[in-house]
Amino acid sequence: MSDESLEVERSASNAFLVLIGVALLVSLASLGWCFVLQSHLATADQKLTAAQQQANDLQTKLDATNARLRATSETLGQSVGMTQKQLEARAQSILSQEKADTAKIEQAQAATNKQIGAVSSDVASVKTDVGGVKTDVASTKSDLESAKAQMQRMMGDEGQMSGLIAKNHDELEVLKHKGDRTYLEFSLQKGAKPTLIGTVKLQLKKADEKHSRYTLNVSSDDRIIEKKDKGLDEPVQFFTGKDPVLYELVVNVIEKNHVSGYLSIPKNAPQN
Repeated sequence: MSDESLEVERSASNAFLVLIGVALLVSLASLGWCFVLQSHLATADQKLTAAQQQANDLQTKLDATNARLRATSETLGQSVGMTQKQLEARAQSILSQEKADTAKIEQAQAATNKQIGAVSSDVASVKTDVGGVKTDVASTKSDLESAKAQMQRMMGDEGQMSGLIAKNHDELEVLKHKGDRTYLEFSLQKGAKPTLIGTVKLQLKKADEKHSRYTLNVSSDDRIIEKKDKGLDEPVQFFTGKDPVLYELVVNVIEKNHVSGYLSIPKNAPQN
């Protein structure tokens, strides 16, 4: 056999061996793939079986629920049938009560309207009265301003300019409404004990009706101040208190053994 023939034969043998090797590898790969597929199929079969079991359980529960619903529906139907007349009777009762309540409301509304009319009439009357009061107040205010204009200030016996001097009770009321000082009225009798007015005591010692003169003692801060031979409507002044402030007294009436007037006190001074 020639060398060329041997070489061809060897090549054919090698090719055959390669084919056999490839065939073996393909077979092994096929076997492995079949094993994997079989494993996945087994798992899927288990899941399918479990799902089927769950579906069977759900169907059983559904059947039981439907049975209970049918029973409940039948019971409700019987109950409704038994109470239909009662419901109709109750509805009629409610309608009757509503009619009665409506009638009461209408009566109450009519009475309320009547009362509102009466109140409106009263309000109109009150408005008229208020208008009259406003007119009176305006007139009184005008009178007060006129009275105030007639008052005057005078130099007191302590050399201090006095406030407005009131010569009678009406003018004193004007000063009280002015509100810048406190005014306390007094009446003194000769021979009587000292009279407490605010924080001071006053005692009449002499009253000369003919000459309109008087003398009195002022007790203040543990001392006695004699105010001698003072005249009618004269501002009589003295200082008193821990932080001395100016007090004024004015006598408007001088009679036999009797005088009356008022004491003027600063607003910030103690009064007892």
